[in-house]
Amino acid sequence: MNVRKIFSSVLIYFLKLTFAKRRNKTTPRKPESFLIIRQHNQFGDMLATIPLFKTLKKNYPGASITLIASPENYFAVAKNKYIDEVFNFDKKLLWSFEYLKNFVKVLRKGYDIAVVPVTVSVSSTSCIMARLAKCGYSIGPESLDGVRNKLNFVFDETVEMDWRKKPELNVSRFCLNILAPLGIASDDFTSHITFYKEDEEKADEFLKSLGNRSGKIVAGFHIGAGKPPNRWPADNFITIIKQLKEKFGIIFYFTGSSSDINEITAVKNEFGNEAGYLLNKPIPELAAVISKSSIFITNDTGVMHVAGAVNVPQISIFGPTNPNNWAPEGKNKFVIKNTDMIDSVKAADVFSKAEEIIMNGIN
Repeated sequence: MNVRKIFSSVLIYFLKLTFAKRRNKTTPRKPESFLIIRQHNQFGDMLATIPLFKTLKKNYPGASITLIASPENYFAVAKNKYIDEVFNFDKKLLWSFEYLKNFVKVLRKGYDIAVVPVTVSVSSTSCIMARLAKCGYSIGPESLDGVRNKLNFVFDETVEMDWRKKPELNVSRFCLNILAPLGIASDDFTSHITFYKEDEEKADEFLKSLGNRSGKIVAGFHIGAGKPPNRWPADNFITIIKQLKEKFGIIFYFTGSSSDINEITAVKNEFGNEAGYLLNKPIPELAAVISKSSIFITNDTGVMHVAGAVNVPQISIFGPTNPNNWAPEGKNKFVIKNTDMIDSVKAADVFSKAEEIIMNGIN
């Protein structure tokens, strides 16, 4: 056993002694405040959790929701109308007395229910936060895919979270399983991003820079991805854009960030100022631009979930990931996948679907 495992075992033993089970509690009938702890995943995972927030607000319309997020995902929900307060938990700032004081204040504010959702991993930090929080009742994972959560004892109620039981279940539906002890359900699994008037104004300004949009098809493209196996070749994007230009006279733009520099450079070399480049923008502004587009084509990555949260026809290109689990839900959300090798998706496949969307006026 290595040093890390020894330390982990000792810590869990100490926590068991300190935080005994409280399983004799009953679920609050009319909770008025929730603490949701989701600080251990990327922003795409956070956007996939929006249906959980919506479900809580629908079933408890007067309740407030406080979310503990992280530097990797808080910006995805900074303005979300289903969340009343977001605290950005940054481990690097815990040394600061002022920051630590604010963090403790959020934890100890007092909540009726604390919830720790999970998708692909269980965060020990999130579990411990839930136990340290001042709350009347807490819900967390008993296990994930059959692997026991070693900190399940900190919760008042636990749920077995198991993709294996329904391997084709979408992540937005899977997340909602954690709310089983509350006995509530939902029939709305779409995501949502709230953007304000200033975001729309910036979006209009950007789109105006592309030229006269009157009667034109406005197409957006996200050609990067955090995971290399999820990156459809930039040359394929260039091919379909040229085809869409020739047939429909589209005006178009690319979204991205500093991490997509290679892909953005490739399309800049091809299209120059003919295209727009929406780079390193806040999520609400990005969502506002996409919402005003005619079609959006993207790799399987975080921005896919941004487009999935607005009402725009969308094509998501998949490689190794299961789209049944991770693709956005909605009648105008389309997926193209051939094999686990993303290169197996041909430019003709994507162009054909885009052509169908445009010709049929799908919205």
